[in-house]
Amino acid sequence: MPTKRYLILSDGTSYAGQAFGSLATTTGEIITNSTMNGYQEIITNQVHHNQIIVFTQPSIGNTGLDQNAYESILPSAKGVVVREYENLATDHLKRISLDRYLKQHGIPGIYGIDTRQLRHHLQQTGTLTASIVDVNDEHAFDQLTATVLTNQQVSQVATPKPYPNPGEGDNVVVVDFGLKHGILRELAKRNCNVTVVPWNTTSERILDLDPDGVVLSTGPGSPNNLPDSVLTMIQEIQSAIPLMAIGLGHQLFGRANGATVVALPVEHHGSNHPIKEIITNETFYADQEQGYELDTTSVDHSRLFITYIDVINGSIQGLRHRDYPAFSVEFLPDGAPGPKDRVDLFDDFIEMMAVRRRNDNGATY
Repeated sequence: MPTKRYLILSDGTSYAGQAFGSLATTTGEIITNSTMNGYQEIITNQVHHNQIIVFTQPSIGNTGLDQNAYESILPSAKGVVVREYENLATDHLKRISLDRYLKQHGIPGIYGIDTRQLRHHLQQTGTLTASIVDVNDEHAFDQLTATVLTNQQVSQVATPKPYPNPGEGDNVVVVDFGLKHGILRELAKRNCNVTVVPWNTTSERILDLDPDGVVLSTGPGSPNNLPDSVLTMIQEIQSAIPLMAIGLGHQLFGRANGATVVALPVEHHGSNHPIKEIITNETFYADQEQGYELDTTSVDHSRLFITYIDVINGSIQGLRHRDYPAFSVEFLPDGAPGPKDRVDLFDDFIEMMAVRRRNDNGATY
């Protein structure tokens, strides 16, 4: 017999459903994700630290979890909300069910919720916090409204110490703000010799590793909550060696070059966001995990030019520096779960590093 549980929102709204995964009580920021597949990659993406993920795809759990598709070793999402839950696993492929995986990591789930109606509600209200609880009463709501979520997400999910992801090609340093493994996979495909360093590593220590290039990773939370020392690091790195920035790294790259960052009224999470490349006028679809955006009016066009925009709301999805071999994108070019329409951006980064090596012969960026 399924255990009855409740999803309660900070605006007083509540939904009844049934439990799967852990039976723990949880509280987090509630967001919706419209991706059709790839729930494993989404749940394990550290951008969802302290978030309860609502999947609008009606049926979740029907493919099992593949050990080769995790985006982090330890997921930090607070909960999972679905309409229909399938408790399937295909053991011959070394997969486990979503229910078992959530139990292993203490993450509660709730099903039987009209997730598309819930998405519509959240689009009207904007960002809310929520809890998954056993009893829908006044005490539960009091506990929810009294909970204060940390704004130090990066320090809680990023690596505390450097570690290698060895290869025999370009020497790349990845600054971990909440790194997703898809970035490492794409660099590994290009045979890069990667060293992952903590988010608060100084430019001096990064340059001591003699990198050919630096990647600023994705991560959770607001870039405005990170200290100015991070911006100083970016300013010093971008003028010295090729730099690629993704997600939170993109927002920090913008801030380091004078732009300001504001919260989106409703976060964008899904793989169906149309993005336009300015120079070619080409439109493609990309995976977004975005809660903040660069203020378009704050971009210093003498330093940066905009390379990509969101077709729906016009938000900045990419930047390139006018003077240095440095660029950034808001969307996730590695896909994981996809699409991978712009995975070639990693090739652009590889070429930037190759140009730097040829620069003594008169090549320019």
